Amino acid sequence: MNIDVILKELTLEEKASLCSGSDAWHTQPIPRLDIPAVMVSDGPHGLRKVNETADMSNQAAIEAVCFPCACATACSFDRELLSTMGKALGQSCKAEKVDVLLGPGCNIKRSPLCGRNFEYFSEDPYLATEIATAHIKGVQSMGVGTSLKHFACNNQETRRMTCSANMDERTFFEIYAAAFEGAVKNAKPYTIMCSYNKLNNVYCSENAFTLTDVLRKKWGFKGLVMSDWGAVNNRPLGVQAGLDLEMPTSHGVNDALIVEAVKSGKLDEKDLDRVVRNVLELVNKAESNSDETVTWDKQAQHELARKIARESAVLLRNEDSILPLDKSSKIAFIGEFANTPRYQGSGSSHINSFKVTSALEAVKNYCDVDYAKGYATDTDEADDKLINEAVECAKRNDVAVIFAGLTDIYESEGFDRKHMRMPSNQLTLIDRICEVCSNVVVVLHNGSPVELPFAAKVKGILEMYLGGQAVGSATCDLLFGEANPCGKLSETFPLKLSDNPSYLNFPGHMDDVQYKEGIFVGYRYYDYKQIEPMYPFGHGLSYTTFEYSDMKLSSQTISSTDELTVSVNVTNTGKFEGKEVVQLYVTDDLCSYTRPIRELKGFEKISLKPGETKKVMFKLDRRAFAFYCTDAHDWIVEEGDFTISLGSSSRDIRTSCSVYISSDDIIPIQLTVNSTFGDIISIPEGKKKLEELFDKINTDISSAQTDETMGAAAKKMVEAMMWEMPIRAVLSFTGKPIMTYKELENLISELNDELGQRS
Repeated sequence: MNIDVILKELTLEEKASLCSGSDAWHTQPIPRLDIPAVMVSDGPHGLRKVNETADMSNQAAIEAVCFPCACATACSFDRELLSTMGKALGQSCKAEKVDVLLGPGCNIKRSPLCGRNFEYFSEDPYLATEIATAHIKGVQSMGVGTSLKHFACNNQETRRMTCSANMDERTFFEIYAAAFEGAVKNAKPYTIMCSYNKLNNVYCSENAFTLTDVLRKKWGFKGLVMSDWGAVNNRPLGVQAGLDLEMPTSHGVNDALIVEAVKSGKLDEKDLDRVVRNVLELVNKAESNSDETVTWDKQAQHELARKIARESAVLLRNEDSILPLDKSSKIAFIGEFANTPRYQGSGSSHINSFKVTSALEAVKNYCDVDYAKGYATDTDEADDKLINEAVECAKRNDVAVIFAGLTDIYESEGFDRKHMRMPSNQLTLIDRICEVCSNVVVVLHNGSPVELPFAAKVKGILEMYLGGQAVGSATCDLLFGEANPCGKLSETFPLKLSDNPSYLNFPGHMDDVQYKEGIFVGYRYYDYKQIEPMYPFGHGLSYTTFEYSDMKLSSQTISSTDELTVSVNVTNTGKFEGKEVVQLYVTDDLCSYTRPIRELKGFEKISLKPGETKKVMFKLDRRAFAFYCTDAHDWIVEEGDFTISLGSSSRDIRTSCSVYISSDDIIPIQLTVNSTFGDIISIPEGKKKLEELFDKINTDISSAQTDETMGAAAKKMVEAMMWEMPIRAVLSFTGKPIMTYKELENLISELNDELGQRS
């Protein structure tokens, strides 16, 4: 298709029609010009393709494979695994003639209460970047597009279509936009999906700052931008801002508004041509990647889903090495989730799984177990009969494995949780079982952190998250030692909800959502505030142990433009073969801007046999040491000492080294008459000016420090007052007139000129 030719042949009405879908899942075809429709479909952890004739009221989906959700897969810390999963998803799309898979979602987990957290990767932008990049590359390697979502700052479900996420520039770029930036630059997704909400009171579907200034100009995105389903507020403004495709169809209503806006002169037709070109380029990609020969082996993908669930599970607790279980022991499986697992979330990503394997079914391959239901999932109320049956079951066995977690009525797209508690009937069950059995293991099925009041009472906690349709098999593989847990938490488990940094500001007041915690999200906050979490970011146990040694840096001093290589030896010191996720954190020791205690900037997952040692290598570029400077409106590396730490979690640091980084980056400074003496003296040019022109003031400061008649407190007061006094005070707080106000303004102007030349 020659797009330049097509653009000339399209009528205004046809151009407008291409800006919205033809139905719920297809772009608008133009038969007279041989422009076909492109089909999109939900993901992101499976194919939710609806029948070709479906509309928004009839969403029956074909049978497919449900892989573990993002809340689980991010805990794998495994790029290769996510790429493999992406290829499988791409293969299924290809076989079903789907051109674009809607996902993945890489919004930051601001609060554990967000109902859609199960679809998002992490509280950390670096981890989210790496996992999203691998996922996208895998899908698109099969010639199927992805739609990275939801851009931007869609961190809650409460009033999601009208609320405004209000934050400063640094918070936006350093935390909430960073994963989108990394995935766009590294993986080049075919499409980006804008979110429902507003950002700083401008709808994301018509936000020129995010869609054009940031996404296209700053990050160089070349693909198509589509709306979330029903996210469009003002379609002509969206065209101007850079929203190419509205989904689903507006039945011609918004198309007519585009035509009217062009005819009235409110919308430049060149802007319309630009978005139409992006739509046609997506059509071209879909046509060129068409392949009728691809087949889909669902059973093979089921086994892959099992492997991914194993690699993503996190062993939170394992007292007295209760796991792996001894097959010869008398074991009870308790809880409805053992028989009917909760393996995926609810909403647009809900997969019609072609099969589901429960733990109760899978355990038959290992041993015979007793089973008791224990609770019902359609209520919070404890059922005494079910609990008593479960207690009796636990009494006659050596080990009780309780399957628990959150039900669909607790978390879903469309609403946020109100608390972090598990259902009360499950908590009652766990307490009662612990009274009669000393060997209790809890297996969790949930899409987001929960409070764990029973943690000290049980010996084992295995976090399976929402582990996909093969979660039962994966769980038994781990419980009985066929596989060794190797997942690490991609989010912090706080002791209680009120410890969370967004607690006072989530979900906001009406449509006003203030991100007052700024960059201190997740472990960044808990570390800075010295708050002990239940389980820290990056935590995850193994059936074996690992030792770190011989950490080395390629240099002790580098330029910010150079690459730093970090290496460390890791040894399996236990009896089981296992995998360790080596996590690299960076600390800026002397930054003039407030920065987190440490930030994840690298990770590698390695497999080691007992006694085996491997060298793990990291390469850190400029971005690993940078922070977003609002004065520069860019990423800055400030010269100074940095600490590189390697560990098994954000709180389990095993070894560290320091590096000095030289940098030519300069934080822009704009002085005024209200700039303090301290601010000016801290700048070499400013100090020189003050030494030349204000000898008397410098003498006063020195005198305050050396005057024997002045007490220590008085000296400190005078010094502080002088240091923090605005420079305009020179006109009135000196013993004699030194200069006029105009001369002071000239001095400040000269200093600003010098600083401008320096930058």
